[in-house]
Amino acid sequence: MPTKIKNLLPVLVLAVAIGLTMISPVHASVAAQQPTGSVPTVTGTPPGPIVTVTYPEQINVRAGPHSVYYQPIGVLLPGEKAPALGRTAGGEWIQIAYPGVPGGVGWVYAPLVSLTTGFLPIIEPPPTATPPTTPTIDPTMVAAFQVPLTPTRLPTFTPPAPLEIPTFTAAARTGSGVPMGLIILGLAFIGLFGAFISFLRGR
Repeated sequence: MPTKIKNLLPVLVLAVAIGLTMISPVHASVAAQQPTGSVPTVTGTPPGPIVTVTYPEQINVRAGPHSVYYQPIGVLLPGEKAPALGRTAGGEWIQIAYPGVPGGVGWVYAPLVSLTTGFLPIIEPPPTATPPTTPTIDPTMVAAFQVPLTPTRLPTFTPPAPLEIPTFTAAARTGSGVPMGLIILGLAFIGLFGAFISFLRGR
């Protein structure tokens, strides 16, 4: 190795060492500016009372607390949860937060869900929908298609005359107590006897 290079080697080592010391604080300051705090995570469970569907099938979410007067606006699946907002005076229906519908709320039947502990205020039901108009029928049109029925007179029942049953009475008797039949036989015998006498005289 030449003598000139040997003399420059310590100078090069010293220059490299000085350069490294000047670069390291820059890296340290850059590393110190990195955030060291934890990033908060967002959970899907909102605070407050929660209802959970306990019915084994999907349930209807209605526009109001009644199964006849309010139409279904959605469904909840078994095990699905929703924030509870209020209840009816009797506690039979619970109002829940239901995004995606007008007002963002709906009503579920309380026996089909379970409610976590918490206070639920009483909420007045929304007004019911206007019932559809009932069509009326013109009575004149109805009379045109009706077939008149001739009333038939029912037969009258006349009771029959009372049945007369003949009754037999005892044979009349004379005052002497001789039967009338015996008197008739006696008279007939006398008549025959007289006719026989007259026959003999005629001979």
